[in-house]
Amino acid sequence: MSGARFRRLAETGRPRVAITVDGAPVEAMQGDTLMTAILTARGRLRVSEFGDGPRAGFCLMGACQDCWVRLEDGRRLRACTTFAEAGMAILTGAEEGADAF
Repeated sequence: MSGARFRRLAETGRPRVAITVDGAPVEAMQGDTLMTAILTARGRLRVSEFGDGPRAGFCLMGACQDCWVRLEDGRRLRACTTFAEAGMAILTGAEEGADAF
C-alpha cells in the first residue's frame, strides 16, 4: 500500500485479523503487533500528544514510550508489544478532537 512505513516480505500465509485504526479498516496477520499492523498499512503510527507531529515508534521493544495508542474504550496500549486481535478498534490521536494520551 502506498505510504506504508513497513512492507511485509515474508510470512504472508498467516491467518488475517481485521482491526480498525481511527475508524478505517486495517488488515493484520495473526501474530502481528499493533505497530506492525498499523505501519504496514500507513506511514505513521500515531500523532504525538506533545504537538511535535507524527510518530512511527522508536525502540520496537516497549522501552521508549513512543508507541502509545488507545482502544476505543480509552485503555492505553504500547503498539510495539501488543498483538493485534480481531475486532480491535485503535485510536492514534489523529482523530478529530482527540484528548491527550
